[in-house]
Amino acid sequence: MTIRQDIIDKLRHALPVGHLEVINESHKHNVPEGAESHFKVVIVSPAFEGKTLVARHRLLNGILAEALSTDIHALALHTMTKDEWFISREAPASPPCMGGGVHR
Repeated sequence: MTIRQDIIDKLRHALPVGHLEVINESHKHNVPEGAESHFKVVIVSPAFEGKTLVARHRLLNGILAEALSTDIHALALHTMTKDEWFISREAPASPPCMGGGVHR
């Protein structure tokens, strides 16, 4: 199973999900070809109703704690309620990689 699929499975198992995108952005960084280390998660869930952005991110960080400690180097989280998603319908683009070391 890929790391991306593991993230999807863990989030779908732990939360009611109205919309979920897990995007492997590793190719935008200085990592080996085929790497799975940098991800963007766009998730819409009723579990976020009434929660602050920090509380939402803590919730996802807890669900993905094992993968964050071993496999995932960077994780951009875009957590929304149904109403917030209805307004935006997309997550902001990730910023360009600033280098962060050179893979040889």
